Amino acid sequence: MGDHRERGAVTASRLRERFVSVLTTLVRWVGTLAAVLLVAHVVLTVGGANPDNGITRFVAAWADPLALGFRDLFTPTDANLGVLVNHGLAALFWLVASALVSRLIRRGAP
Repeated sequence: MGDHRERGAVTASRLRERFVSVLTTLVRWVGTLAAVLLVAHVVLTVGGANPDNGITRFVAAWADPLALGFRDLFTPTDANLGVLVNHGLAALFWLVASALVSRLIRRGAP
């Protein structure tokens, strides 16, 4: 009977570990996806992509809200430089923030 309880505890422990692993992976993927969209927006903008193209509009529609408060942090006279710096910083923020949140989740898990 004691053996049954130990197996149940091991199973619950493994389930908790698996949940934490999936959650931290999800957090990292969300941060990476946000960074990729922001970098794609920078590349399309600085590269002079057609702003009326569907791909360009799609990326811009997702990148703008993901830029958070970085969107107009710096206002250089060259608009392309502004996109490069501001959206680039936002991409770095998403990567760092998702890594930190992932680490906090792992440390907080029993």
